[in-house]
This record gives sequence, structure tokens and C-alpha cells, in this order.
Amino acid sequence: MPGGPPKKGDKDKDKKKWEPPVATRVGKKKKSKGPDSAYKLPPVFPTTRCRLKLLKMERIKDYLNIEEEYVTNQERLKPKDDKPANGAAAGAAEDTSDERTKVDDLRGTPMAVGTLDEIIDDDHAIVSTNTGPEYYVPIMSFVDKDLLEPGSTILMHHRTNAVVGILGDDTDPTVSVMKLEKAPTESYADVGGLDQQVQEIKEAVELPLTHPELYEEMGIRPPKGVILYGPPGTGKTLLAKAVANQTSATFLRVVGSELIQKYLGEGPKLVREIFRVAEEHAPSIVFIDEIDAVGTKRYDSTSGGEKEIQRTMLELLNQLDGFDSRGDVKVIMATNRIESLDPALIRPGRIDRKIEFPLPDVKTKRRIFHIHTARMTLAPDVDLEEFVMSKDDLSGADIKAICTEAGLLALRERRMKVVADDLRKAKEKVLYQKSEGTPEGLYL
Repeated sequence: MPGGPPKKGDKDKDKKKWEPPVATRVGKKKKSKGPDSAYKLPPVFPTTRCRLKLLKMERIKDYLNIEEEYVTNQERLKPKDDKPANGAAAGAAEDTSDERTKVDDLRGTPMAVGTLDEIIDDDHAIVSTNTGPEYYVPIMSFVDKDLLEPGSTILMHHRTNAVVGILGDDTDPTVSVMKLEKAPTESYADVGGLDQQVQEIKEAVELPLTHPELYEEMGIRPPKGVILYGPPGTGKTLLAKAVANQTSATFLRVVGSELIQKYLGEGPKLVREIFRVAEEHAPSIVFIDEIDAVGTKRYDSTSGGEKEIQRTMLELLNQLDGFDSRGDVKVIMATNRIESLDPALIRPGRIDRKIEFPLPDVKTKRRIFHIHTARMTLAPDVDLEEFVMSKDDLSGADIKAICTEAGLLALRERRMKVVADDLRKAKEKVLYQKSEGTPEGLYL
């Protein structure tokens, strides 16, 4: 019937006939000739899974193992000079390559030091170095990913920049050098005549670290820092050395010029690192000498170097009086040009006490002369009061220079005693070098 169900034969006709797959290559497959065909395994028959096929394949495996052992022994026992004449150049290049590989193994692979900026996933991260841009690099499988965190210091491969290790102690080596391991030999007894200055720095630095309960009972906060200012040679650095000698706190010594780095961002990073190390080793004292190197007044400048110095000072301001409390970290600064410092740096709250070091008076001069001549052998005709009562503006460093120069003049004449004439000549020489130094008209 026309409207009846289709027959079985009609379904078979509607099905598509099987067609062979399209050839992936054109033309007849060429048989490989030459040495490449020797590496192919022999065909194994029968193709079905049976005991006979297993035995044949095990026999091929044994043959391949024997061949591999033979080739390995031949390479190991082959003499160095046994090379064909036409392959002498290739052999020499191979020996050079082997020797270079051995030298590289002895030297070790250099690794770059970078910073981990962001972790993308378990196997990739974004890193950066001081001298270049950021990189998207893989993390090697043997790296302990539990120790990876943004901001940590990492080791990178020198070519691919892949993360190959983590520096456990990410302290900047520059900061480690700043920490004093051995206390200076100077003490308060070596500071002549600065009784008021010694008392003020004890109240501002030592007493808050040793007896903080006294300030709590008084209801006041101890000073965060002090600044020592005055003419050169008046004993500012000497008093800081005496503080480092007397206190048991960690003492970090920084020079202002060390905070000026070559690359952008390195100076503020070093300031943060200094205060982080100081907090880790609290109670601690940070002494910044020659603070005018970075703390000068701000002004509009087109120089990139000046802007970087100002950024370093802004980071120092933030560390002195920011959101984070400094705790048991005290700051001592020293300069001989306090008028050039930025007002925001020396305002109360950051630097709570300013200690002036004037030129020594008569009493202080006498004390300094006695300190420097205590170990010297003086002749009976030496009268120190003659030099103490002089009207010349002598600083503590000048007095030390006079005593040293007098000793050198006595040694020049093979005398073991210092006479009054030696001290007079030494004084004239020191005052001449201090006031003039060079003859007039030498430089135009």
C-alpha cells in the first residue's frame, strides 16, 4: 500500500554505504631506506594476543637491553683520541662542550633575586626585579608554595625568570650591615662637659626603654625621637656612640647618604626595611647621622633625583609618625645644619626633643683637655690653663687634633715627652687649617 509502513528492504536502501576514510597523504608511501630503518622494531606475528606473541616480544626486549648495554659500554670505554679523521672538528667541539658543562657545574647556576608581586595560580605568578619590568613566570614544582606570599624575596632562573627558590630571611643585606654587633668603646666618661646634653638624651632615649612605667605614672608619652644639632666637632656622634655602649638595646647606625639609592623606590623601601628590622629586634635605637642628606626642605624640582630624595624623606616621615605605632623603637638624628631641614621632619610628634651642642666653654675645654692628655707624658713646663683660657673658638674635635699633633711633633724630634712649645705649634697649625686652609689667590 502507498500509505503503509515501509518495508525492511527500504530501510537498508536509505542507509549510507560505507566509504573508506580520506587519505591523509597523497601518493604511495615510500619505503624508508638507510640508517633510519635500522632503528625500527621487527614485525611480530601472529597479531592476535597469544602466548607465542608474548614470548617473541620478550625476546625483542632482551635483545634491545643487550644492545643498550653494549652501546653504553662502548661510549664509556671509547678512548678520547680514537676519532675518525673527517670528524676531528666535531669531536673537538664535543670535548669543548663537555668541558664547558663541567665548568658550569662547578661554578653553579647563577640565580636572580626578585620580588613576588602576585600569585596567579598554583603554578604561575607575577614577579619583578629592581632593574626590569614585571614578568608572568611559572613556579617550579619543588618550591614550597606555603612560604610564597606577595612581597617576599624569591630566587629566579637567570634565563627563564622562573621561580626556583625562596629567600627565608628577606632582610636587606644593607640593613644587616647597619646593625652594630659590637658595641663602641666610647662611654659617657669620654664625653667632656656635656652634662646637660647627656641628661636630656638619657631622659628621652634610655629611660623610656628601661623604665616605661615612670612615664605611665606621670600620664605622658615618652619622646619618639631626638635630634642633635650644633657646629661640627662638638660631640654629637660621640654621644650617640656612648648611648650605644651603655644601652643593651639593638643599635642600628645609618648615614643619611645611604638612604639615597640608584633606582626609583629603592630608598623608601630601605627606610621601611630599617624600621621593620628595628621592630623585630625591639627594644632598639635607630641613629641617623647627617640627616640633612635626605631631610632638606621640599621645593619644586624637575630633577628625578631630587624627587626621589623627597620620596625617601616622605617615607621617613610616615615611619616616624604614621598609623603604625613605633613602640620600643627610638630615633636619634644628628646634623650640623638644622636650619636646612624640612619643618615637617622636626615638628613635635616626630622629633620631640631638640638637643643643641654649642662650642665648649672654659669648663668644658678644661675637661676635654684633661681627657685627651690623660695618657700623654707632659713636660713640667706645660700649662694647660694657657690653652684653656684662650679666646679661640675651639671645638672638641679641634682640641683632640691639637693634642694629637703635639704628640706627632714630639715624636719627630725623638722625644717621649710633650713640651709646651709642641702644643703651641700644634694649636697654630690646627687654627690655620680651620680658618684658611689654602693660601689666598691659589684658586680664582
